[in-house]
Amino acid sequence: MKKFRLFLANLGYCRPLWPLVTPPMGIMYLAAYLRTKFDLDIKLVNQRESNCTNEELARQAIEFEADIVGFSSLTAFGHALAPLTRMVRAGLPKALILLGGPHITSFGAQALADTAANAAVEGEGELALEQIIRAHFDGGDFGHIPALIWRNGNGEVLTNPGTMPPIDNLDSLPFPAYDLIDLPKYWRRQSMPPLPRRRYASLVSSRGCPYHCNWCHRIFGKKFRTHSAERIVDEIEYFQRIYGVDDFEFLDDIFNLDHARLIAFCDLLHRRNLRIKMAFPSAVRADILTQEDVDALADAGTYFSSFALDSGSPRIQKLVGKNLNIPRFVQGVEMAVKRGIFANGFAMLGFPTETEEEMRQTIDITCHSRLHTASFLTVTPFPNTDLYDHVAKTHAQQLANLTFEDTDLCDIRVNLSEVPDAVLFACQRQANQQFFLNPKRLYRILRDHPQRHLLPLYIPIYLARATKGLLGPGKT
Repeated sequence: MKKFRLFLANLGYCRPLWPLVTPPMGIMYLAAYLRTKFDLDIKLVNQRESNCTNEELARQAIEFEADIVGFSSLTAFGHALAPLTRMVRAGLPKALILLGGPHITSFGAQALADTAANAAVEGEGELALEQIIRAHFDGGDFGHIPALIWRNGNGEVLTNPGTMPPIDNLDSLPFPAYDLIDLPKYWRRQSMPPLPRRRYASLVSSRGCPYHCNWCHRIFGKKFRTHSAERIVDEIEYFQRIYGVDDFEFLDDIFNLDHARLIAFCDLLHRRNLRIKMAFPSAVRADILTQEDVDALADAGTYFSSFALDSGSPRIQKLVGKNLNIPRFVQGVEMAVKRGIFANGFAMLGFPTETEEEMRQTIDITCHSRLHTASFLTVTPFPNTDLYDHVAKTHAQQLANLTFEDTDLCDIRVNLSEVPDAVLFACQRQANQQFFLNPKRLYRILRDHPQRHLLPLYIPIYLARATKGLLGPGKT
């Protein structure tokens, strides 16, 4: 097979109220995998880091003279795919244009229909993309690739039967292609945790989650697959040596599901004398934490972790399939804070059938917990989730009025609950007030924040988000 040029881009803009920017791990894993299979030149672009326009992004792909162009997108930016792919098609009429990412997993064939792309991949991308590329250079027949969404010679959008098998042995994957991005640029931006300006690298140590939260994505499926403890430590040691970083953030859905792996990982860090810091912005489930887990993570360098309560109502917990043990959640957060871990929380308001009393349960538990910071988000149904299917039957009009375009997690305007809009949004305002205007909590934030000297850089951003919450969704 001849050498070819591959252009991969992660779509999206960095917003003032949601300024998080992280290395584009999805396309970095794809690039690393594909260059073990093919002779190719690769260019990666993270639009969220550069904030370049769609026109500029298309120009970069065209000037690179890419043979294959791939775009990964969240649903909030999925609307850009149609004009973007048309611009690329006009400049590269013979290029293979592919789509992937959470937006494709949510919207399926609908996401491909209005674009100028050739095919789209739902879920995990490495094996599918390898098969697509081989088929493309062998005549272009994609009919045999399981679960692929593609456009045939007549322009019809087809979805192949079957499923693409997941990669069971994650250790078989190469390290993500950090050499294809300018990592120091990310050190000057705010990453997933509220921790600006630090030398760090992002890691993903597992894929999939066995829990059944009905709002959650299905990108990596429900089968929990992991890198071994040895592989994670090898990766840390490598990136520490190459880039001089001593701070690592894990972007797993749930890092602590496998207790034995967690302990083995922390022990191996000590045996190799790797002195690092670790942050878990979304990857720790508090109600399964043990004291041994917390001690191991803290002793290994963990200084920040997020914990998702989601709902403080036992009924809602059962209804949505998360089945969180709420008292154990509170205990897990407290154990972490006592060991010096800065604790961030996530709560959601507006579940179907949720009452005002249940919303206040969520607010009270969050506000009386040892969490340092928290976000009170609006429940949002994305296609291809059980929540969306439920809402389609019970709140069809709400779906008709819901738009995902150019939104951030703090901007969604939807109410699926049993209370009027005014009550839901008042609860959100009161939650922010009750949580953040607590003098004792403000003191603990100032006392415990891992980068107190940089708080002035972060506080204006956070206050802007909090003020928006105090004003209430839908108000200007």
